[in-house]
Amino acid sequence: MLGMYGVRAPLPMAGLDGEFWSTQGSNLLLGAIAIVAFIAVVALVMFGADMVRGRARDKVQLVVLITPVLLLLAVGLVYPALNTVYLSFTEIVKQPDPVTGINVETTNFVGLANYITAFTDPSIFRTIINTVAWIILVPLLSTGVGLAYAVFIDHAKGEKVLKSLVFMPMAISFVGASVIWGSIMYDYNETGSQTGMFNAVLGLVNLGPYNFLAGSPWNTFFLILILAWIQTGFAMVIISAAIKGVPPEINEASSLDGANAWQRFWNITIPSIRGTLVVVLTTITIATLKVYDIVRTLTQGRNSTDVVANKMYVLSFVEGREPLGAALAVILFIFVIPIVIYNVRSLQKVKETR
Repeated sequence: MLGMYGVRAPLPMAGLDGEFWSTQGSNLLLGAIAIVAFIAVVALVMFGADMVRGRARDKVQLVVLITPVLLLLAVGLVYPALNTVYLSFTEIVKQPDPVTGINVETTNFVGLANYITAFTDPSIFRTIINTVAWIILVPLLSTGVGLAYAVFIDHAKGEKVLKSLVFMPMAISFVGASVIWGSIMYDYNETGSQTGMFNAVLGLVNLGPYNFLAGSPWNTFFLILILAWIQTGFAMVIISAAIKGVPPEINEASSLDGANAWQRFWNITIPSIRGTLVVVLTTITIATLKVYDIVRTLTQGRNSTDVVANKMYVLSFVEGREPLGAALAVILFIFVIPIVIYNVRSLQKVKETR
């Protein structure tokens, strides 16, 4: 752009010009002051706790160290959880104010109405069923394939390289993995040549192309494969480390007694790594319950592929039905509780046997 006398005028700085600094400078200054004040308060509290002498010293230091953590948990976890539970038993109604005529939101207690809706509405109930399918298939597929891979390549030539190849998907985000599988593996064209790998293979054997993400209920299974592909590396690494911890003398003794490889696997390896298998299964299950990115990226919940996490987001932030979304959040939390309890009890039993 030419200015006066034909001289090219400098382009304005996009977003970082003088107006930006004039409007945001005070906010940045306040933020810096708040950080310095927080550090100063923490330092003074820690210094005061260190000055305490006598029997109360340990108790005072314990309180000083634990109190901030408890406050953060209360503000960031306990209060939102309790508020979500309360919200799930309510209904938000918008009605005009009799004086001003402006719509005003009122919260009414409706008991279990939102939970009844969650289990009677066909689309929401299908979402819950899909989530149950995810939490059954993903841990079983990931742990099963990871266990088989760990056993077969244990002490094999090129073991480190083979394990790295399987573990590599763990470094990919769920969104990235969804894009890879959606554009490379599952891509489907209604007309023209097929660019998706699976459909290209189907074309080679004279089978028609298939829209992997449209046909229910198999489209849910094809989405499940993506998360299983990601989590297999995690399962393989943890299980492989546990297998290497099994004393080789036990396998050698059983081999001398005439036990074959299959018998040694079921009677020695599996019981020895039972605690690890429980941890892997429960960890993957909890991660599966929170799955959102894969469904949101590839199908947005269409064609009966929705899961609880995505449906909760849509109800709460897209459709404005926060109480029903809160009810789904509570249902998701209820799914997690028995898994955690089983994990704790299983680990306790392993400790007792040792």
